[in-house]
Amino acid sequence: MARMTRKVAVVLFNLGGPDKPEAVEPFLFNLFIDPAIIRVPQPFRWLIAKLVSKRRAPVAKEIYAALGGGSPIVPLTRDQGQALEAALAGGESEFRSFIAMRYWHPFADEAAAAIKAWGADEIILLPLYPQYSTTTTESSFRDWERAAAKAGLSAPVKTVCCYPLAPGFIAAHVALLRDVIAKAGGTDGIRILFSAHGLPKKVIEAGDPYQAQVEQSCAALAAALGIEGLDWVTCYQSRVGPLEWIGPATDKEIIRAGSEGKSLIVVPIAFVSEHSETLVELDKEYGHLAKESGVPRYFRVPALGTEPHFIEALAGLVRAAQASDTILCPEEAAGHVCTARAGLKMAG
Repeated sequence: MARMTRKVAVVLFNLGGPDKPEAVEPFLFNLFIDPAIIRVPQPFRWLIAKLVSKRRAPVAKEIYAALGGGSPIVPLTRDQGQALEAALAGGESEFRSFIAMRYWHPFADEAAAAIKAWGADEIILLPLYPQYSTTTTESSFRDWERAAAKAGLSAPVKTVCCYPLAPGFIAAHVALLRDVIAKAGGTDGIRILFSAHGLPKKVIEAGDPYQAQVEQSCAALAAALGIEGLDWVTCYQSRVGPLEWIGPATDKEIIRAGSEGKSLIVVPIAFVSEHSETLVELDKEYGHLAKESGVPRYFRVPALGTEPHFIEALAGLVRAAQASDTILCPEEAAGHVCTARAGLKMAG
């Protein structure tokens, strides 16, 4: 009797984004109601989320208007999922990707229902957050646990935790960065800014490994370039609110570069898809700031998207997770025990 093909669902996690202008305010509300983002008890968190989302919605609508009215992150993630399916094809298993966005459609509930209907024999959880954080990876995983239980999913689950040093992840950044360096005519007079989304300092001080992993990624990328005397800085963007955030801040580094007459190449080191923080914040807002600050030339490296090295890295992580008896966390060997700290229970 012929052996049946094993169905493996790969769940791709990301934050998501509004798909139309009227989705902006509810998207923001979903973001700020997340206890991983606003760490105060109910009902205060609900009140804060309602107030902040209503206050920020008009500005956010203008940002998304510049992108055609909504975020491109879902179609771009679909492209990544299709590329990943192609990279995993040809073995004994049939792989299918499913998208679980944290703050707007398709939500984890939608992915879980689709996986249930498909009849998956195994589920691989794959965050599109290369560096682990309680505010992104852990939040998405906890939301998945809820959605999977609600859908009655019983298939065994394997989980990828993080991959800030995955060779293919680094190689993909190197390939894209080399292209921009070539367009710039080399690195003389140029500083490279590795820009990641910031976090409040108190989150890091509570044990979140995100900053350490971002800095690992940047150091590995700079080393892989192999350019002697390379001028590079790790910095953080998108800070909001009155809390003290980790630094240095990307906008302040842009101003400093202008005062020193340095041209800039900006690398979105923690974003794997183009979205508002790359297409608007980095390209438009920071591009304008660079011009105002006297930065001679300003370049931005694309997000990874479907760059072949990156897709192959994701495929390798899926295969490694399948073969693992625990949550796949390459960083545990480096002392950043992400999943153990989070107390997640999704392996097995």
